[in-house]
Amino acid sequence: MRGSVDYDGAVTAPSSPARTVAVVTLGCARNEVDSEELAGRLAADGYRLVEDPEGADAVLVNTCGFIESAKKDSVDAILAATDSGAEVVAVGCMAERYGSELAGALPEATVLGFDDYAAIGDRLDDVLTGRPLVPHSPRDRRTLLPISPVARTAAATAAEAPAIPGHGWVQRRRLASGPTAALKLASGCDRRCAFCAIPTFRGSFVSRPPAEVLGEARWLASQGVTELVLVSENSTSYGKDLGDLRSLERLLPQLAAVEGVVRVRVAYLQPAELRPGLLEVIAGTEGVAPYFDLSFQHSSPGLLRRMRRFGGTDDFLALVERARSLAPEAGFRTNVILGFPGETEDDVAELERFLTAARLDAVGVFGYSDEEGTEAVGLPGKLDRTEIDARVRRVTDLVEELTAQRAEERVGTRAEVLLTEDLSAVPDAGDGPGVWSGHAAHQDPDADGTTTVTGVPDGARPGQLVAAEVVGTEGVDLVAAALAPVPAGR
Repeated sequence: MRGSVDYDGAVTAPSSPARTVAVVTLGCARNEVDSEELAGRLAADGYRLVEDPEGADAVLVNTCGFIESAKKDSVDAILAATDSGAEVVAVGCMAERYGSELAGALPEATVLGFDDYAAIGDRLDDVLTGRPLVPHSPRDRRTLLPISPVARTAAATAAEAPAIPGHGWVQRRRLASGPTAALKLASGCDRRCAFCAIPTFRGSFVSRPPAEVLGEARWLASQGVTELVLVSENSTSYGKDLGDLRSLERLLPQLAAVEGVVRVRVAYLQPAELRPGLLEVIAGTEGVAPYFDLSFQHSSPGLLRRMRRFGGTDDFLALVERARSLAPEAGFRTNVILGFPGETEDDVAELERFLTAARLDAVGVFGYSDEEGTEAVGLPGKLDRTEIDARVRRVTDLVEELTAQRAEERVGTRAEVLLTEDLSAVPDAGDGPGVWSGHAAHQDPDADGTTTVTGVPDGARPGQLVAAEVVGTEGVDLVAAALAPVPAGR
């Protein structure tokens, strides 16, 4: 039996004990936001959220379907959840992408698609009461909206339009504590990279209205969040379906001005779409981290064309130097793919030339794998897995050396560190008073290393910005000495 929801979003006690549900999330920050939106809907429908799957009535596993290793992790998580004795429901990218096929391979779980999100409470009721559900047949979700971006906003808000995951903040419920949180700008992608299947199951690109994004930012600030991480499949496309390609340039200063927010960070930028105006706003707006999460994927021009992408080493180096000319201490991260069909030794050497010259702060290195439904599956020039693995190891070793060197270059510079944890309060940590863990402006909260700050004044709190001087490194991690708190106006 469900409880009811008051006008302010509070859930009243149900007439019988609430059913319990645990949410397990795999994959990227976009999935984390989806999980919190699903959790909010479930809480509004009278479900009680619990952290431990053991003893829960149901476990909702939000899967990732990006690459082969992520799919394996998702299957492992589903199987592990069945050990709890709870009913297991698979949602997310892998569930949407494979639908009935996944349901047939994993009869232990009920598979739901994105179109079930709006009624997730009803679907979970069906599962727990034994009502049979027919898993969906996968389809190309790009066909659900007009090809023309500017025609999508009206279609997405029409009564007969299909549900678009993540488009529209409903009743988000935070599942993680801490002063940082992801905030979704958009859903879907219009790019046609030869190696990527995401557009087929996430659909066409649809921006959230700026007022909606700002409203959620204010709500997150009221929950104690002081750093917002803006996420989407392609943040540089934000606003194109709203008729204004400068929407993100206009939105960023407004987000930075939200009371309680001290820093805004933009993730998932496409180099070919990074307009000069957006680069300048990210590099020069107070309260916006001069941080560039750029999806280079490779730097050999010929191989990039084969990937259906643009640019090359010289273009990318010019972009990095332009950003550094505006913000000398800007942070840069990227991902690169090794072993794409047709990749030669010269291509790998060109990538190494770029990585060496660019002095990036963080680089994810991945080996190519075939993904169903992508152009690359049919391309000639496939490399043996042993050769791909060897190239991954080779570039990973180079990246580890280069990013450690880049961290060392920051010694003696000033950093504004967002404090996240008082290490003196951690049992057996061995740290004295005034030692905190946090992340500087060039460090993504989840992916790019940390900064340990010593000499933090008494009374500091998580989510506070502290100015510090970098005095040492541990790999890509920094050690810094506190100078002073950053003024509250920041």
